[in-house]
Amino acid sequence: MTPHLAGASMDAAGMTADDERAHDDDAWQDDVRAGVRHARDLDSLPLSPAERAAVPEAAARHKVRIPKTYLDLIDWSDPADPIRAQVIPSPDELAEQDGELDDPIADHEFSPVPRLTHRHADRVLLFPTYQCAVYCRFCFRKESLTSIGRGFSREALEPAFAYIETHPEIREVILTGGDPLSLPDKALAEIRARIEAVPHVRLLRIHTRVPVALPLRVTSGLVRSLQGRLMVTVVTHFNHAREITDAAEQACRTLRQAGFVLLNQSVLLKGVNDTVEVLEELCRELMYRLGVKPYYLHHGDLARGMAHRRTTIHQGQALASALRARLSGICNPVYVLDLPDGGGKVPLGPCYVEARDGETWRIRGQDGEVRAYREIVSDL
Repeated sequence: MTPHLAGASMDAAGMTADDERAHDDDAWQDDVRAGVRHARDLDSLPLSPAERAAVPEAAARHKVRIPKTYLDLIDWSDPADPIRAQVIPSPDELAEQDGELDDPIADHEFSPVPRLTHRHADRVLLFPTYQCAVYCRFCFRKESLTSIGRGFSREALEPAFAYIETHPEIREVILTGGDPLSLPDKALAEIRARIEAVPHVRLLRIHTRVPVALPLRVTSGLVRSLQGRLMVTVVTHFNHAREITDAAEQACRTLRQAGFVLLNQSVLLKGVNDTVEVLEELCRELMYRLGVKPYYLHHGDLARGMAHRRTTIHQGQALASALRARLSGICNPVYVLDLPDGGGKVPLGPCYVEARDGETWRIRGQDGEVRAYREIVSDL
């Protein structure tokens, strides 16, 4: 019999729990190392001449990182491949337009202490890292991610934790960044423990692209680092059904079985998911295959160099209306615009109210027919 450490449990394959955790860690870290980590790593890829010429300047404006698992999803024979469009620098990024912004939703304006944004009374954004597992070309925080670029530091987060402790109106802490799930398990456990020690905080929310681009990162150790007193909601970021792989399905199953609530927010991107057929498939597969509720469909923010990926609001409203006619309510995301200057997310979906006369409303049904609806309420 092969000897093993006293007190260490061993599975049927002869691996201790510690061995299994080490294997999990090696797998996702190997995935990162085997992918694109620097602009120079793009040299070996079959880029178009225009893409290759744009790399030096585009990568200087916004960093490049693509795990191998996600890189392998690209169909290089298709210049319009939706995965390629999200992560490979494009010459169109270099054409900035008047009105585009460094900080499209005013994170910095509503930041009372470093690494924290408090825009809405009952919740705050906490930035434990400004690094990501994958850098999306359309990111609305790309200016911060590239210019700040710092990872996790206990000292850097202390003012933010102190702020949360002294503001009893805060019920939710949202870990964002950067991608919080790109941090080691130990760092995540420390952050979670600090937050759950604050009595008035009820929910920990995590915004992440890890289940999409680096699904091997979702390990049993990661799950344990997030489990505690708080309710946990994981908000994923799938933009196309091609991103829903077997590995992504397993990652979401692991998170679901841990008791976490799973939601998804997509960005409406021209040339990626701006048809009703693509969005319909995405939303169905999110709910039916992954058990992830489509939450928001974001209109493209005014990030610099992204005019070529933004649709018009009118196009977005038409897509939202078509989705509502095709999908059940549980599969429908809310089409929203995150207003500049900190105005918050506002729904942009179609309005079905045609007119009102006193207590009688005229409302258009999903079949297109306008019907009268009379309000009947008690004076009591």
